[in-house]
Amino acid sequence: MAPYLAQFLETSLAKGLAQRTVEIRAMALRRFVFWCGERDLDRPQDVTRPILERYRRHLFHRRKANGESLSFSTQQQRLIPVKAFFKWLARENFILSNPASEMELPRVHRRLPKHVLTADEVERILAQTALHGDLGVRDRAMLETLYSTGIRRSELANLRLYDVDVRNGTLMVREGKGKKDRMVPLGERAGQWIAKYTEEIRPSLVVEPDEGWLFLHEFGEPFRKNRLTDLVKKYIAASGVEKSGGCHIFRHTMATLMLDNGADIRHIQAILGHSQLSTTEIYTQVSIRKLKEVQALTHPADRRVPGSRSSSTSNL
Repeated sequence: MAPYLAQFLETSLAKGLAQRTVEIRAMALRRFVFWCGERDLDRPQDVTRPILERYRRHLFHRRKANGESLSFSTQQQRLIPVKAFFKWLARENFILSNPASEMELPRVHRRLPKHVLTADEVERILAQTALHGDLGVRDRAMLETLYSTGIRRSELANLRLYDVDVRNGTLMVREGKGKKDRMVPLGERAGQWIAKYTEEIRPSLVVEPDEGWLFLHEFGEPFRKNRLTDLVKKYIAASGVEKSGGCHIFRHTMATLMLDNGADIRHIQAILGHSQLSTTEIYTQVSIRKLKEVQALTHPADRRVPGSRSSSTSNL
């Protein structure tokens, strides 16, 4: 099955799928091919609908090293590439029919963000960078960028100098999720910290030739994603804020606080780069402060003038 797999992955790249997407497909399909090999299923023609159903049940019952089962999201992520692979095999006439055409995927319910910061908590975290000298300026610029724009960790790591326009307050995300470019607003405060970093700190971090990466670590190289996560976790822990999270907590926080302050959800969708509005709508379940205010002012049991006690509670 390996030659077909290699051709499928090459075709995926040629169609313009993101490198990371193809890597995820490859990982999932290699697991599937290995599972098939253990059962002497060496050709695509050997795989039938009942066999695919067995594989789906195998994922459902599989346990990780810690004894936990695979989440429905993980199961789905491993099955989607299998469906795509057999659809391609049938379309290219390598097999007579597609055994995966009616395979049902596990239903995945979108989870609420585990933690969202308050505005005060964000300021406490940002303040910790002042203790780290020149590198603290760089770190403040990175944290401000995450907070201002809500970009993903990988998008922050991939920023180049020419992607940031401090004067006009914009930031260009190139080949974000799904290989899509988007331009997002950059807040004035974030822009000021980026300017301070690029003018005063970055020149001392550059190792020639300068390839133009915006944020450089101590050795003059761009940040790896896991290093960014470690850095954010360090500042959260130092602040005393008892919430766990990495770069994504700033994305969740930015979206939630903007909704709290009246932003239109479609504007949030555009900034975050969500292709589906349903993905952004998860934040409406987190952002309940406005709903509580509306309920307090309009519900028959709670209606009152802001700041005064209701007549019903005054008799308690």
